[in-house]
Amino acid sequence: MQIGIFSVGDVTVDPATGRAPSERERIKAMLTIALKAEEVGLDVFAMGEHHNPPFVPSSPTTMLGWIAAKTERIILSTATTLITTNDPVKIAEDYAMLQHVADGRIDLMLGRGNTGPVYPWFGQDIRQGIPLAVENYALLHRLWREDVVDWEGRFRTPLQAFTATPRPLDGVPPFVWHGSIRSPEIAEQAAYYGDGFFANNIFWPQEHTRRMVGLYRERFAHYGHGTPEQAIVGLGGQVFMRKNSQDAVREFRPYFDNAPVYGHGPSLEEFTEQTPLTVGSPQEVIERTLGFREAVGDYQRQLFLMDHAGLPLKTVLEQLDILGEEVVPVLREEFAKGRPATVPDAPTHATLRDAVPAAS
Repeated sequence: MQIGIFSVGDVTVDPATGRAPSERERIKAMLTIALKAEEVGLDVFAMGEHHNPPFVPSSPTTMLGWIAAKTERIILSTATTLITTNDPVKIAEDYAMLQHVADGRIDLMLGRGNTGPVYPWFGQDIRQGIPLAVENYALLHRLWREDVVDWEGRFRTPLQAFTATPRPLDGVPPFVWHGSIRSPEIAEQAAYYGDGFFANNIFWPQEHTRRMVGLYRERFAHYGHGTPEQAIVGLGGQVFMRKNSQDAVREFRPYFDNAPVYGHGPSLEEFTEQTPLTVGSPQEVIERTLGFREAVGDYQRQLFLMDHAGLPLKTVLEQLDILGEEVVPVLREEFAKGRPATVPDAPTHATLRDAVPAAS
């Protein structure tokens, strides 16, 4: 089980001070958080891609390249790479470059994003979101696996005898997770290629996530990649912790109430009841997270959102200390119990490289 955190990079007013960080402060905070994630023993740091306020991470490869140079062990990922509005040729080259810079410690999560206006900003039509995701990934998949590509599709100019550079490290493309909250077509796409499926698992009831993961597992087996239990699944989540549950709720409530995504909507109590958001003690977070397995089966990656809604950097770093010291060791131990030997670990560059048949 890989356990880590992801950041959406929102710039939000801290309700306790009435002040929002500058873009520079928020970017620097994200870098500090990434280094802290490795320090406390997490496995993954992932960041989103956005091109609109109040978010700052418009260039994940820039930030992840910096983090790669400052870390040694942690896997670096995207929490969304926009497969619909980015040119797949640019994705192929940017992430192969990052793969070399990071000595293979990278993968990426492809998604359509949740901001409609981004489509026309990059010359695309939101009504073509699913076809764009399907066609662009079909090209990206080939660009990483074929040295010379000829291509003609609906959404970009044709390619003739094109070679993306640099080539993937050790000839092994970065592992891809297809991320989705609500689109069964994306679960189908992940299953078709035998890639990972990441269910955001933040805004929707657990039953919805169970159905999406179940569809992916069923179709993964249908396409001949293994049994449903061998499919590669990741889940998102949100937590806020203090030693006492009452302290956690009291401290987090004003941030929840004013968050740009879910503020001024359902109450904190309603949201925690209806979604996987957990606000309470470390033990409550452990119990709630272990319960995810009951809904989706044994899975490979769990990422938590912790640095959002205006929470100050000091508080986020405290949360990471709690996560690393009190929560993650227990989760690793408990998730390992009863895990069938046939359930694979999350792929890494090393395991993918070692699985490649040796040339005769």
